[in-house]
Amino acid sequence: MHEADDNTEYYFNTQTRMVEKGRLSSWEHLLGPYDTFDEASKAIEIAANRSDAWDEADAAWRDEDER
Repeated sequence: MHEADDNTEYYFNTQTRMVEKGRLSSWEHLLGPYDTFDEASKAIEIAANRSDAWDEADAAWRDEDER
Protein backbone atom coordinates (compact mmCIF):
# COMPACT_ATOMS: atom_id res chain seq x y z
CA MET A 1 0.00 0.00 0.00
CA HIS A 2 1.25 3.47 -0.83
CA GLU A 3 -0.71 5.56 1.65
CA ALA A 4 1.05 8.56 3.15
CA ASP A 5 2.48 8.83 6.62
CA ASP A 6 1.53 11.99 8.51
CA ASN A 7 4.19 14.15 6.83
CA THR A 8 4.82 12.25 3.61
CA GLU A 9 4.22 14.11 0.37
CA TYR A 10 4.07 12.62 -3.10
CA TYR A 11 4.98 14.29 -6.39
CA PHE A 12 4.39 13.40 -10.02
CA ASN A 13 7.52 13.78 -12.14
CA THR A 14 6.50 15.06 -15.59
CA GLN A 15 9.83 14.01 -17.10
CA THR A 16 9.88 10.39 -15.91
CA ARG A 17 6.06 10.07 -15.59
CA MET A 18 6.64 8.43 -12.19
CA VAL A 19 5.39 9.22 -8.69
CA GLU A 20 8.09 10.19 -6.18
CA LYS A 21 7.81 9.83 -2.42
CA GLY A 22 9.18 13.15 -1.23
CA ARG A 23 10.76 15.79 -3.44
CA LEU A 24 13.55 13.90 -5.16
CA SER A 25 13.78 15.84 -8.44
CA SER A 26 14.00 19.43 -9.57
CA TRP A 27 10.85 21.52 -9.09
CA GLU A 28 10.71 22.18 -12.83
CA HIS A 29 9.65 18.54 -13.37
CA LEU A 30 7.24 18.09 -10.46
CA LEU A 31 3.51 18.43 -9.88
CA GLY A 32 2.38 18.39 -6.29
CA PRO A 33 2.63 17.85 -3.44
CA TYR A 34 -0.16 15.33 -3.07
CA ASP A 35 -1.20 13.53 0.10
CA THR A 36 -1.24 10.02 -1.37
CA PHE A 37 0.52 7.99 -4.03
CA ASP A 38 -2.80 7.41 -5.83
CA GLU A 39 -3.60 11.12 -5.93
CA ALA A 40 -0.13 11.92 -7.32
CA SER A 41 -0.53 9.21 -9.96
CA LYS A 42 -3.56 11.14 -11.25
CA ALA A 43 -1.71 14.49 -11.34
CA ILE A 44 -2.05 14.99 -15.11
CA GLU A 45 -5.80 14.32 -14.96
CA ILE A 46 -6.20 16.63 -11.94
CA ALA A 47 -4.24 19.41 -13.69
CA ALA A 48 -6.28 19.02 -16.89
CA ASN A 49 -9.56 19.22 -14.95
CA ARG A 50 -8.40 22.34 -13.11
CA SER A 51 -7.30 23.94 -16.37
CA ASP A 52 -10.70 23.20 -17.95
CA ALA A 53 -12.47 24.74 -14.95
CA TRP A 54 -10.29 27.86 -15.16
CA ASP A 55 -10.97 28.15 -18.90
CA GLU A 56 -14.71 27.96 -18.24
CA ALA A 57 -14.46 30.57 -15.48
CA ASP A 58 -12.45 32.86 -17.77
CA ALA A 59 -15.02 32.49 -20.56
CA ALA A 60 -17.86 33.30 -18.14
CA TRP A 61 -15.97 36.32 -16.86
CA ARG A 62 -15.38 37.59 -20.42
CA ASP A 63 -19.06 37.10 -21.25
CA GLU A 64 -20.10 39.13 -18.18
CA ASP A 65 -17.57 41.83 -19.03
CA GLU A 66 -19.01 42.26 -22.54
CA ARG A 67 -22.55 42.94 -21.29
